[in-house]
Amino acid sequence: MNGSMFPATHPPEHHHPTASSEHSHGSDMMMMAMTFHFSYENVPLLFSGLTINSPGEMAGAFVAVFFLAMFYEGLKIARECLLRKSQVSIRYNSMPVPGPNGTILMETHKTVGQQMLSFPHLLQTVLHIIQVVVSYFLMLIFMTYNGYLCIAVAAGAGMGYFFFSWKKAVVVDITEHCH
Repeated sequence: MNGSMFPATHPPEHHHPTASSEHSHGSDMMMMAMTFHFSYENVPLLFSGLTINSPGEMAGAFVAVFFLAMFYEGLKIARECLLRKSQVSIRYNSMPVPGPNGTILMETHKTVGQQMLSFPHLLQTVLHIIQVVVSYFLMLIFMTYNGYLCIAVAAGAGMGYFFFSWKKAVVVDITEHCH
């Protein structure tokens, strides 16, 4: 389109320049750093009204994010434990398979089922929703590129894995051929 289609008396489209703060027209837009930095002033944290502006606030945010990441790791392990406990039906199916020298071997498969309309499945669904929301919160916190908050996410996830995953049962499937 060319400029001759619009009368000269109309002002141009409303424009908010992001590079200049003097022309912001009262907008609350903040520029996000796209490189890692170690700042504790004007650091947005998830919501527009939640901004870190002091070393004490950063320390508090670090602790909160650290525990949120630990909670996320604990929630993953708790869901696995609940899933194992809620397995309601176990069936063993045996079928003949040809073996060496014309022999017939029996291969056994274990099938575990769960009912869709059950309390354990409803609980798993609610916990899954919480896990997804927390994981997106942690991702958005990391995407602030603030070094302190990124360290809090990583350290909290690591500590959560250390504390909660040692209970994780290791299941070895002897029929698995890709070791």
